[in-house]
Amino acid sequence: MESQLNMNVTTSPHIAVRPEWLALLEEEIIDPDLQIVDPHHHLWDHLGNRYFVHDILQDISSGHRITATVTVECGAMYNPFLAPELRPIGETQFLCGQAAMADSGNYGECRVSAGIVGHADLRLGSEVASVLQAHTQAGGGRFKGVRYSSVWHPDPSARGSLANPPPYLFANPNFRKGFAQLAPLGLSFDAWMYHTQLPELLDLARAFPETKIALNHMGGFNGIGPYAGKRDDVFAEWKPKMKDLVACQNISIKIGGMGMRLFGFDLAARDTPPSSSHLAQLWKPYVETVIEMFGAKRCMFESNFPVDKGSFSYAVAWNAFKRLSHHATANEKNDLFHQTATRFYKL
Repeated sequence: MESQLNMNVTTSPHIAVRPEWLALLEEEIIDPDLQIVDPHHHLWDHLGNRYFVHDILQDISSGHRITATVTVECGAMYNPFLAPELRPIGETQFLCGQAAMADSGNYGECRVSAGIVGHADLRLGSEVASVLQAHTQAGGGRFKGVRYSSVWHPDPSARGSLANPPPYLFANPNFRKGFAQLAPLGLSFDAWMYHTQLPELLDLARAFPETKIALNHMGGFNGIGPYAGKRDDVFAEWKPKMKDLVACQNISIKIGGMGMRLFGFDLAARDTPPSSSHLAQLWKPYVETVIEMFGAKRCMFESNFPVDKGSFSYAVAWNAFKRLSHHATANEKNDLFHQTATRFYKL
């Protein structure tokens, strides 16, 4: 989920969570001792949906061994008493408070929000450095980077995100001046875009090879609007665009997010929740392609909760990832499930 300053934010495109529907399916946990760092989830009180630290800890308690998480910005708890450019600092402060609860040890071993990816308006140019420094100070060692979602499509029916930024954001000269402030401060960038925009990321990554970039949700291959029912055509367009990114060693890939309406799998339309076997079958072409291209050391599985919770449970999602990595070596599994995320976010 995304929300940025000065953006046209529309009605939520996300699928409603139905606990009674999710409860229709329970699975035995596969490889419950495998350590996992979940590098992408949100905490919010938004659009009538509250998902706080105790909520994700409840999902985590379903059986997988999640030892730490990275929480990604979603426009939560901005501070209206600060100057507009500083208001996102409120989200970092909020997440640190949530993290302190998990750090108490009263709720298990997982360090929720061990890493925080916040928002800053990089269009401020070089002046954004002071905002980034304020985030870092507020984060108390947890603040790791920035996400500024660039998801844009000329056809409104193809948009599957809350954010609706201006087109060609990454080419904006002021944005690039702001982007240039990240690496000197030891900060990374999370990119969220549709597959049609991937060449824009390629150009940005080439221009700033020293800045680490995490491409969210496997590059956002689209399955709605004009792309509905055209999965083979979209795959044929998405795959070479992803392959072009491989040469940029500063790019890593988050594998997940496929419970969102954007991807067109329509999982929530089923009478019963999908099993992990079914999810693994649906996702296999994409996941295997990405891991083969980028290697396990540049890939990390993500939950994207609670956004994906409208389509499947936390336990089923991680079971699906474990099925998809069944043939991986022990070292590759360690990278996919926790080491890549730990390295990327310096946890």
